[in-house]
Amino acid sequence: METKGLLFIPDISGFTRFVSESEINHSRIIIQELLELLINANQIGLEVSEVEGDAILFYKFGEPPQLKELYKQVEKMFCLFHKSLMAYDRRKYCQCQACISASNLSLKVITHYGEFTEYNVKNFSKLIGKDVIVAHQLLKNDIAQHEYWLVTRELLKDHPPADFTTWMNWNDSIKQTESGEIHFHYTQLSELKNEIHDDPLPQLDLSSKRKILSASRVYETDIITLFHVAGAFEYRHLWWEGVEKVEEVNHSLPRVGMQSIWTLANGKMLYYSSSYSYTDDKVEFSETDEKGDQVTYFTLLKVAENETKLTIDVYKTRNWFTDFISGSSAQKKLESMFNKSLENIIPLLKEIPL
Repeated sequence: METKGLLFIPDISGFTRFVSESEINHSRIIIQELLELLINANQIGLEVSEVEGDAILFYKFGEPPQLKELYKQVEKMFCLFHKSLMAYDRRKYCQCQACISASNLSLKVITHYGEFTEYNVKNFSKLIGKDVIVAHQLLKNDIAQHEYWLVTRELLKDHPPADFTTWMNWNDSIKQTESGEIHFHYTQLSELKNEIHDDPLPQLDLSSKRKILSASRVYETDIITLFHVAGAFEYRHLWWEGVEKVEEVNHSLPRVGMQSIWTLANGKMLYYSSSYSYTDDKVEFSETDEKGDQVTYFTLLKVAENETKLTIDVYKTRNWFTDFISGSSAQKKLESMFNKSLENIIPLLKEIPL
């Protein structure tokens, strides 16, 4: 049995403050998404020992990897981590403290080589050894910034760490512990953020479409409460006439690009969130069907204190049907259904908690 190997710990910086000062449910989902992203970014054959709240303990038995190979792994995790936060910040629906402050999170990575082994407790496998303790001790240090890569002397084979980029600058330091000194080098990773580019936001184009329906209603409630009730998929079937169920496809926090499956009396439809904008007085979002043929556009407007107007506009691609339906009995039937749907929201405003 091998007893020497790499210990690799990506640790989310700002986790404690993020969790303690924001809504626990959304902060939990955000952290979960980030940790899963880090696990999926593994490209050098690391094994997961355990997830430790804000960190993942990876390991790999065998000879220490080349430092450049390690850097490529660190680079990939760091860039994907921040690209995910950047994308969510630009696409998020929710304006709670957790969702607003998620972009302040960052990542540091501890890498160490030493002796350790595995042991099992029922169905759980754990690592044990002096060097596991060393790696965890290094999570607490005096490095001022909190987005860096730390490499212990044991990984360097008595050679100074190389600069893999023009901006990389290594510092050396020592951590004093009860069992002795731990020598390490570290380099900041902040410059990597300049190499991250977010994917462009999808643009909603209504120029080829015709508005076939518009329905509005004013509610005696604030804009956030109405947005919570009208926008959330989990409540949609409670007020939207003809809808039996709406299921999120990926079960993540609401954002542009999220998908949902609508179960209707005559079958199922796939929709995706195609746009969103938010101010204190106005919220707009849209949902487009899978083929891009129909767009449902929601506008919430604060008209007075504790008074909000919701307007739902439906657009369809211009064709013979959109020309035919204008002013027809079919359109009147649709208008009646939408007005009844808007009426169904009233009791939910008191029943559904924020």
